Amino acid sequence: MATYSIKDLEELSGIKAHTIRIWEKRYGIVVPARTDTNIRLYSDDDLKKLLNISILNRHGLKISHLSKMDQEELKEKVMHISHETSDTGIQIENLILAMLELDEWKFNKVLNDSIIKIGFEETLVKVMHPFFEKIGLLWQTGSINPAQEHFVSNLLRQKLIVAIDGQAPVARENPVSFILFLHENELHELGLLFYSYLLKKNGINVVYLGQAVPFEDLEKITKIRKAEYFLTSFTTGIREEDLKKYLKKLSVSFPDHTILYTGLQVTKINGELQNNLVKVESVYHFRNIIKSIK
Repeated sequence: MATYSIKDLEELSGIKAHTIRIWEKRYGIVVPARTDTNIRLYSDDDLKKLLNISILNRHGLKISHLSKMDQEELKEKVMHISHETSDTGIQIENLILAMLELDEWKFNKVLNDSIIKIGFEETLVKVMHPFFEKIGLLWQTGSINPAQEHFVSNLLRQKLIVAIDGQAPVARENPVSFILFLHENELHELGLLFYSYLLKKNGINVVYLGQAVPFEDLEKITKIRKAEYFLTSFTTGIREEDLKKYLKKLSVSFPDHTILYTGLQVTKINGELQNNLVKVESVYHFRNIIKSIK
């Protein structure tokens, strides 16, 4: 069973740590374990309860009333609200609950309800991507159970691959191609699949190389297939100096390409990099980049 710090709970539930402490003391909402140094540690059940309470509290139910309800009552009320609303914050919290419970039916229902209400692309941008960013942060800190992360990754991966395969070719006046890849030690490809879908939907050619691509293979590919852009992502832990060194090697080896890079690890980069390197700040930034491509 995973354990979470109060900071993890704040990040996932949106409830301030100060408020969680007050609810603990006043209403006994959760009773955390404590380390020898008196640091609070929370369980999956604590997180589930707080996520449900967070959703219901935002919809007008008082904490004094919610504190008297058991998990099943909370869960039923949340599912009812989720079916009626298009609030993406609630959908993200429900995906986290489905992940914690390894509940494939619930996970698919939340996503499918959102797709019906706002469409696949908006669900991708406003629900799936921010959800996985939250999970990625917890995975990096070791707070989340790896089995839970693999469970949701594979479900999302399946949906993305089906959506990508369903994109019909779109004729563009000036065809543009992207090469998408991850470096030798990177296996987390979900973000790359997100971007692959957005590119294909906008009529841009994608050469998808996927995980753990040796550098020399990139050099071979560019001799076979012309492409104006590279896109890569960094999720697995990497030192800042090694990341900068790798990006510089890309820039120098492929001076005629625009190289886009993104992922959890790129936030650690400080200072200017080569001119043909472009940091993708968010999925919204990436959509704007796509729009600017003629």
